[in-house]
Amino acid sequence: MVVANEPIITMRDLRMRFGEKFVLNGIDLEVHPGQIIGYIGPNGAGKSTTVKIMLGLVEGYTGEVRILGARPQDGGVEYKKRIGYVPETAEMYDTLTAKEYLTFIGELYGLSEDSAERKARLLMEQFGLKDVFNVRIATFSKGMKQKVLLISSLLHNPDILFLDEPLSGLDANSVMVVKEILARLAAQGKTIFYSSHIMDVVEKISHRIILLDGGRIVADGSFEELKGQGREGSLEQVFNQLTGFDRHQEIADQFVAIVQEV
Repeated sequence: MVVANEPIITMRDLRMRFGEKFVLNGIDLEVHPGQIIGYIGPNGAGKSTTVKIMLGLVEGYTGEVRILGARPQDGGVEYKKRIGYVPETAEMYDTLTAKEYLTFIGELYGLSEDSAERKARLLMEQFGLKDVFNVRIATFSKGMKQKVLLISSLLHNPDILFLDEPLSGLDANSVMVVKEILARLAAQGKTIFYSSHIMDVVEKISHRIILLDGGRIVADGSFEELKGQGREGSLEQVFNQLTGFDRHQEIADQFVAIVQEV
């Protein structure tokens, strides 16, 4: 049971080093139920490492991390039953049918075979995939596979959902549906960690935006709060101001000039 006034995720002085480089360098963070967290940053900022630590996939860090009251380094699996995850690139068992794959995933999370199959069938139908429920995933388009991944992350009704570029490959109508789904889940007290490079989507759906740069949190607040701190423009422009990246126009000019060379 999630208690609304208690943090569902806690990090204290989280540090992770690969070789001589700190990928995470002193992360302090509390996340409460019902928040959609836009977790953004340049490539290599430490976003994926943070998520993998919370999922219990990476060890060797220092500091305190608690997810749903559990410490990932203790090796427990109970808290993982309450987590859903859509990675940026996923290895799916695409020789299975959607029915076989989703039923298998549901059973891993503790659902009965009948319950997993029933929920999977209904969710596939809502995504317009009713006719391919018994078709091998290998024949699916990228967008269809992404929908199956989203369904697999939600079958067991998790309390926390980690999404890394979840809209990849989806058509415009499906994007609108997924955004509405996330809003409704958050309204029911679910916590959503949303990582993407599509800044306009992060800006629109996030209650709170956390920006990592160089292994540290350099901004934390709603989009309106970030603008209230003297930042101007869209989230993309705020992102560039905070990370110090201002060469996009120069690089684009040089790139196009090279393309146009005879």
